[in-house]
Amino acid sequence: MSDHASTLREAETPRTDEYVTGKRTPGVALLFHCGAPSSLVLPFHNGEVEVGRGTHGMVPDQRMSRRHARIQFDGRRFVLTDLGSHNGTAADGRPIAAMQPSEVQRVVRMGDSLFGVFLDIAPLLQRGVIFVEGKVLGPALQEVFALAKQSAQFGDTLHITGESGAGKEMVAHAFHDSGPRHGGPFVAVNCAAIPQGVAERLLFGARRGAFSGADSNADGYIQAAAGGTLFLDEVGDLDLQVQAKLLRVIETKELLPLGANRPHRVELHICSATNKDLKILVAQGRFREDLYYRIARPAVHIPPLRKRIEEIPWLVDAAVKRTSTSASVHASLVEMCLLRPWPGNIRELLVEVRSAVQNAAIKSSGRIESRHLPEGAGTVLRSLSSSPDALLDEPTPTPLPADKSFDPADYARIEQALRSHQGNVAGTARALGLHRTQLRRLIERYGLDPQRYVQETGGHKLDLDK
Repeated sequence: MSDHASTLREAETPRTDEYVTGKRTPGVALLFHCGAPSSLVLPFHNGEVEVGRGTHGMVPDQRMSRRHARIQFDGRRFVLTDLGSHNGTAADGRPIAAMQPSEVQRVVRMGDSLFGVFLDIAPLLQRGVIFVEGKVLGPALQEVFALAKQSAQFGDTLHITGESGAGKEMVAHAFHDSGPRHGGPFVAVNCAAIPQGVAERLLFGARRGAFSGADSNADGYIQAAAGGTLFLDEVGDLDLQVQAKLLRVIETKELLPLGANRPHRVELHICSATNKDLKILVAQGRFREDLYYRIARPAVHIPPLRKRIEEIPWLVDAAVKRTSTSASVHASLVEMCLLRPWPGNIRELLVEVRSAVQNAAIKSSGRIESRHLPEGAGTVLRSLSSSPDALLDEPTPTPLPADKSFDPADYARIEQALRSHQGNVAGTARALGLHRTQLRRLIERYGLDPQRYVQETGGHKLDLDK
């Protein structure tokens, strides 16, 4: 990745006190420009910024007019006005009429340049986006990495929360690499993929004769991670009996394999992660309260990719460069990626961008455009009761609440899921991987009405909670 009209900096250990506290600072940042990612912050003057070809120190975009558009913040929303440009302006993927102010919630396109609007631009202004060891770190991830490194130096556990694909294992590696046992092994275990009947044997190991077929000693994952770090992904899926034995290992630093007569000493760091709420699992009796207090602090939360849009152009650019040495990235591809909610986060984005590169190659195109992105990439899948290949249709927008904490991508994701499940809150919560109570809080925050999405069936409305 090249340092192009951006605040891309050499990697350094970020300070945890760099964030501005108190009042947020709304602003605009150039995210993609002349075929390359960027994170150049454009300062507001009296609540607005005017953008044109070559302004603010940008390399001239020949498809932009000298006075192209104005972006304002009126205290609760961003307003975009095209100033009569030759090639037009788009707000969140929709062309707008000249001299007609239009609300923009996420992305502005002018020529071949893309701009993001941020309710708080200060973190991006202070930290920029860094690219280190193959990882793209925006301000939020830099903060998470700083906390993970600090935890590794002063403790032996770290708990990571976040959606699937958001980068939990990447943070776990940072925790391992920053601690005193960085020279030891890093052993990652997907607890959700371990059958309950063998979880104890796989984690703690077994001695010869411990069970039928055990004709030799076998070390488990904990022993394999001795002297290093054990990463327990989706730790909430562990069986309660296994949780009890894990707690003993953490507290006593002693490991007792199946069939062994006496425990032996084991030194290691334990990093856990989940996309579930462990507090809810504890309340439901599915997770031990004593284990929760032992592993759930300190904790870091990884925001989903849709809340870290400044990283998306860099991730797209890197994925294309790893897949093709000659193809270029067109602004339409990045614009589409910025506007999608990406429920699978980084993992999904990289897979779909690689597919776009392959589609472009099949069509003998040296430029990767939005039309090469697989249909429905980055959108919320329908519930399993529908066709597994079916994707949500684009919804008709509903009036948006004037809320400074409003997240347009999150709103769209929940609204799409409600529409798909005909207003059924329980089904929507399952599809989004949320607890029903969490979903109801979000519905209330965003002013959504589940009844709006209920389809009349024989004159009777559906039961929304079943």
